[in-house]
Amino acid sequence: MPSGKGTVWPSEWKTAQDPASGLPVLQMTDYAAHSHHLYFTENGWYDNGGKLLLVSDRGNATNLYSMDMKTGDMTQLTDLTGRTDGLGACLNPEGTRLYYKNRRRIVELDLHTLEERILYECPEGFNLGSQSVTADGKHIISVHSENLSHRIRIDLGNGYVGHREVMEANPLSKIMKVPVDGGEAETVLQDRSWIGHINTSPTVPHLITFCHEGPWHLVDHRIWVCDLRDGSARRIRERFEPQEKVGHEYWLEDGVQVGYHGFREDGTAFIGKIHHDGTGMEEVEFRFRNWHAQSNDFNQVVVDGRDPLTLMIYWKRMNGAFVGPKILCEHRCSFHVQKVHAHPRFSPDGKRLVYTSDRNGYGNLYMIELPEDPGALPDYVPAGSAG
Repeated sequence: MPSGKGTVWPSEWKTAQDPASGLPVLQMTDYAAHSHHLYFTENGWYDNGGKLLLVSDRGNATNLYSMDMKTGDMTQLTDLTGRTDGLGACLNPEGTRLYYKNRRRIVELDLHTLEERILYECPEGFNLGSQSVTADGKHIISVHSENLSHRIRIDLGNGYVGHREVMEANPLSKIMKVPVDGGEAETVLQDRSWIGHINTSPTVPHLITFCHEGPWHLVDHRIWVCDLRDGSARRIRERFEPQEKVGHEYWLEDGVQVGYHGFREDGTAFIGKIHHDGTGMEEVEFRFRNWHAQSNDFNQVVVDGRDPLTLMIYWKRMNGAFVGPKILCEHRCSFHVQKVHAHPRFSPDGKRLVYTSDRNGYGNLYMIELPEDPGALPDYVPAGSAG
């Protein structure tokens, strides 16, 4: 069908029973191209949960779409040409505007009129990283780092090619504060470290997390908190042992606690949360490998098991204690390239889970309704365990 900004694509929804848990799973897209939701640290739900943002390569071009959660119809929001590894979109707190990365530019898009304007363009010789909106909606926080592709083979979206080499080259990185109402961007922090994963607190306008990019067990430290008022930065969740891997940090909905997951050398994995000042740490261990973890308030947590465990595993706090690990559904995601990472994300009300899978060869969006009673879900029992 013809495509372009404002085009409405008819629903592609279809439902099937999950073979691992028996729950119904809604496949939300079905097109011969990759589609995926926003990165799991960014909320894509807006209009009181009535709409969901997604990215799709249909028409041989990567564009943003809005899905009506009552009908499944999708409205095309942008009219870009060519394919990219991702548009890095994020919503303002009111859910009225989105901001996306298009190569070296940050673009604002009005979700009602679909009008766009360029807010920021990073300098020549730099790559624009992720961006996120402050809790008061007044600034976009982003980062740009030196482009080293002239001397390092880099293909991060397709297998993390050059990941370690860029880290070891110590590129100049700058965290930028861009006013949404116009005006000059301000450098908040700069360092000779590869900085990425900018995440703004959803409740405290002056707090962000960022990371030092690179293999998790080799970086000097992964999770950092920055105060935008003075550019001061501090580490949280230090390593407890050499080679320990901790990362994929995200803010809990209270905006003062940070969630994460990690792995130890002995094969133990864990999910956890910690206050931004380094206090109040809580962790739950398990004995399998995963790619990501996500939670709204650390009362229910999901992780996406990795090969050969292609399952969504779920914990829910009941009467003060976690019930789990439970099998929520089978995701069968390959994680072959960034576009087909599962990236599970709870809806703001915590009743639904959306994720991406290329189980049928193309990345598509899937959604599952979460049961009120996790006891009805099958237990996850590691291979070789009794029972």
